[in-house]
Amino acid sequence: MTDPQPASRGAASPGGGDVPASPPIPPRLLTDLIEVAVRDHGGRDAIDFLGRRWTYADIGSLVDRTAAGLQAVGVGPGVRMGLCLPNTPYFVILYFAALRCGATVVNFNPLYVEHELQHQIRDSGTTVMAVIDVASIHAKITSVAEGSGLQKIIVCPMADILPYWLSLAYRLFKRSEIARWPNDGRHIAFHTLAESRGAFAPVVLSPDDVAVLQYTGGTTGVPKGAMLSHANLTANCRQMRLHVGHDAALHDRIMGVLPLFHVFALTTVLNFGVDTAALMILLPRFELDQFLKTVRRTRPTKLLAVPTMLTALNKAATQRPIHFEDLDYCVSGGAPLPFDVRKEFERVTGAKVIEGYGLSETSPILTCNPIDGGGVKDNSAGIAFPGTTIEIRSLDDPHLIMPTGERGEVCARGPQVMKGYWNKPEETEKTFIDGAIRTGDVGYLDPDGYLFLVDRIKDVIIAGGYNVYPRVIEEALYEHPAVLEAVVIGVPDDYRGQAPKAFIVLRPGQSATIETLEEFLATRLSKIEMPREIEIRQSLPKTLIGKLSKKELVAEEAAKVKAAR
Repeated sequence: MTDPQPASRGAASPGGGDVPASPPIPPRLLTDLIEVAVRDHGGRDAIDFLGRRWTYADIGSLVDRTAAGLQAVGVGPGVRMGLCLPNTPYFVILYFAALRCGATVVNFNPLYVEHELQHQIRDSGTTVMAVIDVASIHAKITSVAEGSGLQKIIVCPMADILPYWLSLAYRLFKRSEIARWPNDGRHIAFHTLAESRGAFAPVVLSPDDVAVLQYTGGTTGVPKGAMLSHANLTANCRQMRLHVGHDAALHDRIMGVLPLFHVFALTTVLNFGVDTAALMILLPRFELDQFLKTVRRTRPTKLLAVPTMLTALNKAATQRPIHFEDLDYCVSGGAPLPFDVRKEFERVTGAKVIEGYGLSETSPILTCNPIDGGGVKDNSAGIAFPGTTIEIRSLDDPHLIMPTGERGEVCARGPQVMKGYWNKPEETEKTFIDGAIRTGDVGYLDPDGYLFLVDRIKDVIIAGGYNVYPRVIEEALYEHPAVLEAVVIGVPDDYRGQAPKAFIVLRPGQSATIETLEEFLATRLSKIEMPREIEIRQSLPKTLIGKLSKKELVAEEAAKVKAAR
C-alpha cells in the first residue's frame, strides 16, 4: 500500500489540487443564532405554517416569554426536555426556549409506540415533554407518563397556530381528534408558558454543554442518545454555510417538510434557516397534494429531501406541473440516492440535486457534493465538509488507514462529532478509534477526495431516511406465541429505498396467518418499522454453530431483484 491519506478540507480539492485550509469554526451557542436573527432581521418573515406567518421578532418575543414560563415550572440546567412534535412553530419556539434555560432537548418521534416512548424517556431521564394536542399522540404520552418519571406535559394546541379559517374548520371538523387533558399538576397549556409575566433569569451557558440528545441505533442497533453539544450543532451549521456559500443577504425560502426531530432537518432547516435568517416553510408531514400547493404558493429556493420524497415528486411530475421555478438546489440525505431518481428530478425541475452523507452522531453532515453541479460525481457522497477529515480504515486492523481507492471503514474527525453516548461510556469507547468516530459503513476515497459508499457493516435498514432496526422487529415477532424463529433483513424498495422483510418459522403444532401476524405487530411497532412482507418458512438458514444467518436470505432477495430486471 502507498500514500495513505485521509481526505479533509485542505488536503484535496474537487479538482485534485490543494485548497486553502478551512477558516476557523469558533464554538458558538445555538441560542446565539436566534438572538442575532432577531437583532439583525427582526422584521423578516421567519416561519410560514400553512399560510400563517411569524416574523423573527415575533418568534424572538415568544422564545423570551416561553423561556420565562419554562423557568417558572423548573426547567433549567440538568433538565432533559422532550419535544414530541411535528413541524410547527411550537417546535422552533420550545427548542430555543429550552436551550436558553440551559436544558437539554431530547427529540422524540410522534409516531413511536408506547414502549419506544417509555424506553427513551427513561433512558434519557426526560422529565418535561411537549406534545401536540392530537389525541392519538397525547394519549401515548399520558399512558407512559406515570411509569417513566415524566413530571410535566406541555400541550400545544394545533388550532392556535393555524390561519383563522383553517383554525375554525379544524375545531369544528376535527373535534374528535383533539386531545382533552385533565386539570392536574402534570399538564400545562403552551399559552400558559407563553403568557408568563415572570422575568427570565439569565443562565450561564457554554458551547460545550450538551444541547440535544439525538437517539440513534449507532453501530449496534440498540437505541442510545448521541450527545450533541451547542458547539457540535453550530459547527455543522457553519460548515454548511461555508460549503454552500449562502448568508442572510439572500433571504432564502427553505422547504421544511422533513421532520425537525430528525437531526438532518434540525441542522439543515432549523439551525441553518435561523443562522441565515431564512423563511422556514414548515409542513407537519409530507402529504403530496398539500406539499405541491405549498410549493406553488411559497416558491422555495432550497429543498432538503430524502430519496423517497424525490421519487414521489418525479411520479407526480408525470401527471401535473410542479412549481420549482425558484429552486436553487436540493440536498438529499438520510439514505443513498439512486442515480436515476436524481437525474429525473433535475430534468423535471431544472435544479441541481446534491447528495450528502452523515450520521446522527455527527450533527449530522460529514460530506456533501459541491453545490456547483459540475463538481458532482455520480453515486458519490461528496467531499469532506469544511474542517472535517475522512479516514478509510482497514476492516482487519482499524488502526491502519487505507490508501486512496481502497475500501475500508469510513471514519471521521471534525467539530461536529458528538461528545459520546448518553450514560454509555463503553459504547462510546467502541465507537471511536484513535480519536476518530467509526461510522460502521464501508467506502473508499477517490483521488479527488470524493467519498463512495460501498456497503454497510451495521444491520440497520434505512427506510425513507429513517433508521429501522431489525432487532426491534425480531423481538416484537418473538412475543407472538406461535413464532419459533424470526429474522428481519432489508430488501430493496422502489419508494423507500429499503424496507424490512421478515422471515419466520412457526412452533410445531401452532398456526398463524400473515394477517394475524401483521395485526399483532401493528400494536408493537411504528408504521415505518412494519415489515413490507412476512414470509413463513419451514426452516431458516443457520451458521455451523446454530446461529440464525441472514446472508443467505439477503442473497436470495438480491437474486430475485436481478431476475426481475
